[in-house]
Amino acid sequence: MAALLPSMSGLTERQHQLFFLFQSVVAKSKPDGLARLTDEDVAEAAAACAATIETAAKGVLYEHTPTSLPAQKLAGEMRALLGQIREHGATVYDREAAIALRAIERGARDLTRDGDPTAYLSLMGRLLQVNQAAAAHEVRPAGTHTAAARPAAKKTSGSIIIP
Repeated sequence: MAALLPSMSGLTERQHQLFFLFQSVVAKSKPDGLARLTDEDVAEAAAACAATIETAAKGVLYEHTPTSLPAQKLAGEMRALLGQIREHGATVYDREAAIALRAIERGARDLTRDGDPTAYLSLMGRLLQVNQAAAAHEVRPAGTHTAAARPAAKKTSGSIIIP
């Protein structure tokens, strides 16, 4: 977690919320075929979306495109999320979205280590699982039925048993 904090420093509460909303899209993203999502793909997708928003703020409509196919798909999913948020009536300022996306880009670039092209993805996966576990144990008022309030399905261990 300490490795992630520098990329998130200076974000407002709304920008933190956007950061984690975009991060949930990253966590759910599955590249097509045999391709695998890497930290560089995440950084490229976030940078392209942020650059598109920043360019539009200057009055120029130009869609920046990442070079890799997994990053292109992820960038499309990030743009779709922003559109869905706005469709549901939430006010999201372009500047806030761009700042949150730049934080994701910084985090993905800074945490990438030699030999581990998915260090950032692994860290965020662990962090989001912690948040999901906390939500699952959250006390809900009677009568509310959410996925987090339902009993969890039997969890299996990640270990391999060899006879």
